Amino acid sequence: MDENLTMTDEPTAAPDEDDRAVPADDALADGEAADGAASGAGSKRQWYVLKVQSNRERTIRESILKRIKREGLEEYFGEVVIPTEKVVETKGGKKKVREQKLFPGYMMIQMELNDETWYLIRDTSGVGDFTGAAGKPIAMQEHEIQRMLGEPGEGQDAEAAQPVVKFSVVVGDVVKVKEGPFESFEGSVDSLDETSGKVKVMIEIFGRSTEVELEHWQVEKV
Repeated sequence: MDENLTMTDEPTAAPDEDDRAVPADDALADGEAADGAASGAGSKRQWYVLKVQSNRERTIRESILKRIKREGLEEYFGEVVIPTEKVVETKGGKKKVREQKLFPGYMMIQMELNDETWYLIRDTSGVGDFTGAAGKPIAMQEHEIQRMLGEPGEGQDAEAAQPVVKFSVVVGDVVKVKEGPFESFEGSVDSLDETSGKVKVMIEIFGRSTEVELEHWQVEKV
């Protein structure tokens, strides 16, 4: 690569233009290869990480794909990916799975690095720089690719969707049960389980302190 190529400063975040999680029904679109790029072609292709304007990842990805097609450089490019993960949110007793960005402000691109491809990417609005050292892009290693793409490594199982629970109480709080068989009972929070979204509350039943496991949305702070 031309030693005279220089990198510019990483751009600042643009507010709100693309500030949303990737919807589950569009998750596969973020892993699509550039039009016309055969998966087995381009043995010189490697994975690189791009710094881009936060909240604009999807818009920038679309711009890159359009420019690749317009310039007829499909043979040098593979996938352009916004790494995401599945999370589970519980609202009103209902669980909803959605996709959210793993690394806001970054995306991955599979490409053969040469003068033409380097300039195409760096000249795209919203792209800051390739990650690297001493001003030169550095290709990702296999374990880094697996981690950013959410792929299981050797001997590992794929991770299940991770719940996102926003507790409104903390251990020791006195709470009142809003729903269920213990509705209107009061007690103190004994423990919180962020994985399951469960709250264990010590409630006095028939004169005895009894531990009751409830959904986090079933209790409110007194």
